[in-house]
Amino acid sequence: MSPLSCFLIVIALSAELSNGESYDKDSVHFINSLNPNNILRVHCLTHDDDLGYHLLSPGQTYEFSFYESIFTTKVNCALWQGPGFKFYAIFRAYTGGGFIVHYGRKNFWDAREDGIYISHSHMVKILPN
Repeated sequence: MSPLSCFLIVIALSAELSNGESYDKDSVHFINSLNPNNILRVHCLTHDDDLGYHLLSPGQTYEFSFYESIFTTKVNCALWQGPGFKFYAIFRAYTGGGFIVHYGRKNFWDAREDGIYISHSHMVKILPN
């Protein structure tokens, strides 16, 4: 068997495994840690789906999960808050591993008065308010 044939077989098997439902789904979570009465509006899009608009009261969460695909898994989101939802941020909430598929990866986004934080195992401020 030629090296090219072996490579193509490995790619085909990897693509099939990346869609396997026996693996844990990846997930994105949003937490509204804003002041009382400050509603957080969340809107996310993937390559294939518009996940709709979600309004979170302080203390509420919104989450969704999915199976990662090779090269294509990207989740873009927008968050709005404040009077008339005039303060907003648009960002990539999840980026897949490209050729390497992740299983069970979790991204926690925490909207606070001083910015938006992401957490996997510890908090890191990444977006200014």
